Parts: sequence; structure tokens; C-alpha cells
Amino acid sequence: MEAPGYWDNPERSQENMKLLASLKDDVATYNRLKEQYEEIELLIEMGYEENDPDVLPEIEETLNAFKEDFENIRIKTLLSGEYDDVNAIVTLHAGAGGTESCDWASMLYRMYTRWADKKGFGVEVLDYLDGDEAGIKSVTFQVNGLNAYGYLKSEHGIHRLVRISPFNAAGKRQTSFVSCDVMPDIEQDLDIEVKDDDIRIDTYRSSGAGGQHINKTSSAIRITHFPTGIVVQCQNERSQHMNKDKAMQMLKAKLFMLKQQENLAKANDIRGEVKEIGWGSQIRSYVFQPYTMVKDHRTNAETGNVDSVMDGNIDLFINAYLKWLSVGPEEQ
Repeated sequence: MEAPGYWDNPERSQENMKLLASLKDDVATYNRLKEQYEEIELLIEMGYEENDPDVLPEIEETLNAFKEDFENIRIKTLLSGEYDDVNAIVTLHAGAGGTESCDWASMLYRMYTRWADKKGFGVEVLDYLDGDEAGIKSVTFQVNGLNAYGYLKSEHGIHRLVRISPFNAAGKRQTSFVSCDVMPDIEQDLDIEVKDDDIRIDTYRSSGAGGQHINKTSSAIRITHFPTGIVVQCQNERSQHMNKDKAMQMLKAKLFMLKQQENLAKANDIRGEVKEIGWGSQIRSYVFQPYTMVKDHRTNAETGNVDSVMDGNIDLFINAYLKWLSVGPEEQ
């Protein structure tokens, strides 16, 4: 029997409603798979009996739909990590390269927001810093939805762009880098001690594409943790106090993950390795010229449809990464 007030808790009720919706979606997908399978069998039988080759395109279309639905539900079974089901906090930092790298950061930000929109996930900007001339120097945003972190953990690392830069008057091909940090939004009170002497808390005026309080008060918060060098920022909550609470929550979550990594001796288990934003450390390359290709260097998943990827269609890479993790990178 459930404890009194279990469903009266708004946060608990919301979590359970999301879980219920996800389970209903899984059941609907299963029923759709069953119907598609039976339809494929029927079409094949009809084709044989009537010796009708015209039925082949319909069989192929139904089979492709079946494969897509089957793959989607199979991938969800791989989301079994401790924090896979929670929201994700994503931070993009432009690397060396000035305006070109800042523009690349804005392109990736658009890619992830479009992906989130296709998934029905919400996006909340926590911190935003414009580039000097164009684009974004850095942005931290939270993706809200069931399994958001489980999916987006695949994106942690350095993303490399190769294209003819619109900011280069000579029209030369240029390479740019952006780092993507992904962490779970761990809301529960973590048993992590943060000493006052180990941190510095700075306040500054909010700026950039944030919420309604932008540029009105010096309510943005930056916390620097000296022992680890971790820096977290939040500017988009309604008050300085709320920004400080959110930033401290982010800091504790990062420290907790580092502790987990040390205890488990798995450098890539939750947060992944922190690498220099530059050559030789990229997880994925996006080539616009002289040919078009997006390739993940961990899983070797690739596609020539760059425009589709930049429009948020990145499930190919997310799914390949989850399969790669399930087998074990060392066995690839």
C-alpha cells in the first residue's frame, strides 16, 4: 500500500505521469509492431499466391517502418544507467577560432534544440554568453524529458566542423571546435560536502538570450571550485537566490560524478573524459566542404546528409553510441 500523500506530491505526481505516458507509448509501439509484422506476412503470402511483383514496394515500405519502430523500442531498453531517465544539462563552449567557433556553437545549439523539439522535450536556458561578433561563446541549457540524459550523454565531447567559413574573406576551408559537456540533472540532496574555502561565488549581470530578467539585475551566479577547477554558472532563474541554488546543485552533481568515476575507475562511465578543445580529441566530425559527411569517431556511424543532422536528426549517432556502450568500447 502506498504511503499517504504519495500522489499528492506535485513533483512525484508529475514524474509518475511521465513514466505512465512512456509505458503507454511502449505498449502502443509493441501493438504497432505486431500489426506491422502480421501485415508483412500477409503481403508476402499475397505476393507469392498471385505472383505479383507490384506488391514488393508496399512490403519494403512496411518493413522499413517495422525496422524503425523496432529499433526505437530496442534502444530504450539500453537506457538502464542510474541517471539515464532524468533531465540533462548541456554546456557548449566555443574553442579557439574566434567568430567561426562561436558560430559553430550556435549551430550546435540549434541542432540540439531542434532534436529536443522533435522528441517533445522542453529546453530551458540556464546561462548564455554571446560571441563578440556573432554566434555563442558559451551556453548552458537544460533538456527536460524522460531519458533526456540517457540519450544526450552520447554528445559529450569535442565536435569538429570543417567548412568554407562565411567569415573568411579568402574563402578558405576552416576547422572549428566546440566542446559539449553533458551531465544529469540530479535533484535529490547529494551527500557531497562543499567547503566555503574551496569555492568562490561571483555575481554578474545577466546577458544574452535568456529569460525575462535578462539585463535588469546582477542576479547571475558563477561558482568556481578551486580543488577541481570546475566552474558552473546560472543566470536564468527568477532571483539571485534561485540562481545560486541551481548553480550549487550543478556543482554538487559534477562533484558527485567525479567521485563516482574515481570509485568505479571508469573514466567514461558518466561524464566522460575532459579533453582539450582542439585537434585529435574530437568525438564527431561535421564536414561541409569539399564533401558532406558527419562521422562519429567512436562508433563509426556516419551519414552524408549534413543538413538533416544540423536540423536535429541525430538519433543515428545516439542509437549507435548506446549500442556501442552496451557491447563495451573495448570489444569494438
